[in-house]
Amino acid sequence: MILAIDSSTQWLSVALYDAAEEVFPFEKTWRSTRRHTIELAPAVAEILNEVGATIHDLQALAVATGPGSFTSLRIGLAFAKGMALANHIALIGVPSLDILAFSHPAADLPLICVLQAGRDKLAACRYFYQEQWIAQGDPFVLTPQELSEEIETETLICGEMNAEERKIIGRKWKKAHLCSPSGSVRRAAWLAELAAQKLMQGKIDDPMTLAPIYLHTANPIPDVA
Repeated sequence: MILAIDSSTQWLSVALYDAAEEVFPFEKTWRSTRRHTIELAPAVAEILNEVGATIHDLQALAVATGPGSFTSLRIGLAFAKGMALANHIALIGVPSLDILAFSHPAADLPLICVLQAGRDKLAACRYFYQEQWIAQGDPFVLTPQELSEEIETETLICGEMNAEERKIIGRKWKKAHLCSPSGSVRRAAWLAELAAQKLMQGKIDDPMTLAPIYLHTANPIPDVA
């Protein structure tokens, strides 16, 4: 089984994936504002206990690598890396915005995935579909207004946005196609599936060198945990 952990932002998500049976025995996603440190380990214990599994049943650990909040990313990565090293479990890191892109079906339109970057800004990355969603360049930080102004062709937009941000971006109503709030949630289930693909391809990360993705901005993404 694969245990997946996404602690990129104020939303925490953990999932257990049985890749052989292609089922998810357990998944939990919740808002954990500034409580990542005290909530992550109990959530992992809960998920294993609920399905009657132990650490020894895990084939791999999957963890979101960012971008995201400085502290919340470090908490998730440190937990996963420590667990992998202590128990000799394969570790697989996946960029946070790739997780969101993976959750969407094939489309002819380009896709922009976003997450909260703090101080009224969004972290974003562009994707195009070619058998799967492929990132077009590196993630970047901008305001919702700046994102709206950059949309020149019909584009799908999904990810963490509040009502005001959706309103600003949605003003380009003929070009910006906003995914529903429920379709914009990063889930550890998607992370687990991506990790299963990487595991089959032998793409395993070194716990000693796997590092979070931080975006270089004048105002760093603030802590949420």
